[in-house]
Amino acid sequence: MAEMKEKQQALQDVELFVLDMDGTFYLGDRLIEGSLEFIQKVKESGRRFVFFTNNSSRIPSFYQKKLERMGCVVQQKDIITSGDVTIAWLQQNHPGKKVYLVGTPLLEESFREGGICLTEEKPDIVVMGFDTTLTYEKLEKACTYIRGGALFLATHLDINCPTEDGFIPDCGAMCALITKSTGVEPRYLGKPFAETVDMVLGLTNAKKEQVAFVGDRIYTDVATGVNNGAKGFLVLTGEATMEDVAASTVKPTCIFDSLLDISRYL
Repeated sequence: MAEMKEKQQALQDVELFVLDMDGTFYLGDRLIEGSLEFIQKVKESGRRFVFFTNNSSRIPSFYQKKLERMGCVVQQKDIITSGDVTIAWLQQNHPGKKVYLVGTPLLEESFREGGICLTEEKPDIVVMGFDTTLTYEKLEKACTYIRGGALFLATHLDINCPTEDGFIPDCGAMCALITKSTGVEPRYLGKPFAETVDMVLGLTNAKKEQVAFVGDRIYTDVATGVNNGAKGFLVLTGEATMEDVAASTVKPTCIFDSLLDISRYL
């Protein structure tokens, strides 16, 4: 009874849910049970939702089509990625600077559409994304440019990406290799940093205290909310376990088994 009351209270003033995707809404190409029911309940309750993924290997149009195949029809404006946050940050803080991007062709396309000047030679900035097309040549160039003084940025700090078959190395793991070689730590964007919250609030006009970031990772999804004046809800359908919760200095606002579990309290 006490747990039920705690969950109801945590959800009481939430007007906007910012939903993680991998490990929260789906796993690989498989929809997690209850995800569509959650979306329906959110709509029926008069609340709103947007998707935010740290996975910068893809772009909103890709995720829109993927969600549609799973029975979830949303507009592109309702999907935000760490790549989008990085583009916005570069536009605001380093307009016109030359960028060497370690990323997928889709991320490159997105950067060009955002007016970012991409180059293969003498960049001012090196940006590391979740590059599923990573090669040794790309790593060699990135390290050389960073040693030469280029600013080192990363779209997000996730170490592993969940799949149906387990975990695969994500952007944070790739950055660790570059840091080990160069001695330079990147500036990370995406979740859990304030730039992500600022972008979500700017796009949705939501009030920070009425926003809940929902996801399966404590150090990104949950931390985005609790470290930046919003709520952080953990779901146990992906990376984090209750053992991780006990060991973490970041404490979730509330813990749910899944999105389906949340929907029972809406």
